This record gives sequence, structure tokens and C-alpha cells, in this order.
Amino acid sequence: MLPVGSGQHRVSVVVQVHRRKVFYIPGYDPIHPRRYRELYRKEGADQARISGYDLTLKPGGGGGNYGWQVDTVIGGASTHADFEVLVWSDIVRGSMDQGIIATYVQLIRTAWAYIGSGALFRLMRLRKGPMIAALYPIVFLLVQLALALLVARGVGAVLAVTGVPFIGWLGLIAVWPILTWFKRQDGRFFAYYLMHDYAYSASSRGANPPALEARMTEFGAQIRASLDAGYDEVLVVGHSSGAHLGVSILADLLRDGVDGQGARLSFLSLGQVVPMVSFLPDALRLRRDLHDLSRQSVVPWVDVTAPGDGCAFALCDPVAVSGVAPVDQIGPLVISAAFTQTLSPERWAELRWRFFRLHFQYLCAFDRPGDYDYFQITGGPLTLSDRFANRAPTPSRITKPVNRFTEMAL
Repeated sequence: MLPVGSGQHRVSVVVQVHRRKVFYIPGYDPIHPRRYRELYRKEGADQARISGYDLTLKPGGGGGNYGWQVDTVIGGASTHADFEVLVWSDIVRGSMDQGIIATYVQLIRTAWAYIGSGALFRLMRLRKGPMIAALYPIVFLLVQLALALLVARGVGAVLAVTGVPFIGWLGLIAVWPILTWFKRQDGRFFAYYLMHDYAYSASSRGANPPALEARMTEFGAQIRASLDAGYDEVLVVGHSSGAHLGVSILADLLRDGVDGQGARLSFLSLGQVVPMVSFLPDALRLRRDLHDLSRQSVVPWVDVTAPGDGCAFALCDPVAVSGVAPVDQIGPLVISAAFTQTLSPERWAELRWRFFRLHFQYLCAFDRPGDYDYFQITGGPLTLSDRFANRAPTPSRITKPVNRFTEMAL
């Protein structure tokens, strides 16, 4: 358990950030991290133009993880930020290296993990969007199989006309090429991708697989080393599945003695899907980490989602809905990126049905920005806690405990 108390509270003094280290933890994504650099380059330039500040991106300094450097001038203040992507895409690719038959076996096991435990029905009480996203790969993979069998039946009926005994069964040969075609087209359908995503957590019923646990330990060591490297702020950003990785990594650091000395350590979670893991029976570690991280003030935690993001548990306090909120809960500060307000009607109309693109909007430019600006948070002169010091949580946030499983690791 993490220590709490007045000794853990920082003095409320606004400090300009001259140098910042940003560690970005991606979600379940098999793609090379250069994707995030190019996204930052394009969208950062757009946001700087819209909001009237200067932002320049340069290659990383070499060594360590994949990264880049950003220099900004905002309100007359100059800030330098070093970015690193904490890469676990190799683990993701390994978990996705499944054939067609293995994927259908995953489907059965994943459906049973959520349905058999009752987690699915409790998750439905929170938000419909992520539940539709979770059911989509199951339904669409079954539709693919049904279509393949239907075609096979038609081929078999044609062959049966010949009168040759049992030749109609040869129609089943059509099943495999049809399923193979669907798998090759998954860049358009995302059924296999999403199936592997949900299956990854469900396979261990919410516990971290050993390879991921080892990688998280490495990430924690890199973050800790940066705290004494002369930065004013070390900001950890966890997006999607990367949010619950960030929770556990930071909880471990605090338990290991990180006490707020040195650089200010901050945590920004974006588009989180924490309940998809914390509602599973064996997510004891994650539930303990949520509980512990929420009752300390060494690491300020801001959680940003938006109801327009159908892939996230929008405005759900990940600690409270998981049923592990302490009576002395401090964080996270749950706020909305409010896509319908921070995007113009024209831009919202363009994006509203592009569900996967909207899930990444937190990392992109807004043409009507509010107080959430990813590029000012990661590259600007204010620490995360100073930027949101006077920000109240979004009133419509969901804090009702819904989880059936509330047991935590010791």
C-alpha cells in the first residue's frame, strides 16, 4: 500500500517548465512507434497554427526508445520536451500471430471470460460504445464463418446435382479461402485486430502476462532514472490500454520509494479502457494499483475521455467504477475533451462515424480547443497539475461502483 498524508502534498507553487520528459505508453498497437511521431508532427503544427503559438519538432537524441524532441514558445515562455515511446508493440505482434482456427478458439475463450464471469453485463451498465466495440469482433467473425458455410452449402448443392455420392461435401473446400480472404482484408474490418486485443487481457482473466509484466518493470526503471536527469516535469501519458499499464507502473514506482523529490512526476490517461481489465476476476494487481494511485498526491493524475469516443469508457472514474475507491480518494481528475464542443460542426460531422480515428483524437488538433490541448500539456510551460489546478471534474462523470470483483492483491 502506498503511504498517504500531508507530507506527500507539494507546496502549491506554479513553476515554469523549461525541460520536460514525456513517456508515451501506446495502447494495444502492433505498428512501429514512428506513427506517433508523425501524428505529433502533423497535428502539433495544426494546433499551433490554430492556437497561435510556435511548435518545432526535431529527431530524438539517439539511444533508448524511439522518440523525438519538441520546442515551443507559448505566451512568451520557451519549453523543451524530450519524448520517448515506451514500446511494447513487439509483444502485441506476438499475441496477434494467430491463425484462423486459433482466432476462433480465442473468440470462444474470450466470450466465456466476459460472459461466464458476469463482467460483460456489468460493463454494459457503464457505456454502450465500448461494449459494441467489444462485441463487434465476435459478431463479425461469426458472420464471416456463417457466410463461408453458406457459400459452401451452395457449392455443395450444385455439386450434388451430378448424383455422385458424397461429392456435395466437397463444397466445404470453399470455407477456408473465404475465411482467408476476410483475414487478409482485416485492415478494413478490424475484426481480427480487436479480437486479439480483447483476448490478450481475457486470456489471463485480467492478470498481466509475464512478458508484459517484465516490460512494465523496464518502463518503470526508465521513468525513475529520468527523475534525476534535470527535468522540471516527467509526464507519463497512457492512451487506451496504455492507461492501465501506466497506473500499475506508477503505483510500483511509488511503492518503491519515489517521493516527489526531483522532477515533478505526472500522469495523463487518455481514452482509457481500464474497466475491460479491472472487471475481470484475476485483475487483483490492477485493482490494488488503482486503489493506491488514487489516494496519493505525489503523482497528480488527470483522466481525459469524451462521450464521442465510442471505444473508451467516457467519463467513468476508473477507480470508482471498479469498486476500489478509498474513502480518502484524491484522483483522478476526470474531465471531458468534449468533442462536440471542441471540434467545429463541420469537423465533427467528418469524424463522428470514424470510430477508430476518434479514439486517437486526444492526440490530435482541435479547431475549437478548450482547456484540453495535448500539445500544450506535453510541450508547454505549465506542469499538468498547474494547468488543471482550478479545473473541477466534469459533473456528468460516472462514479457508481459496478464491478463484481473488488478483491485486491496484498
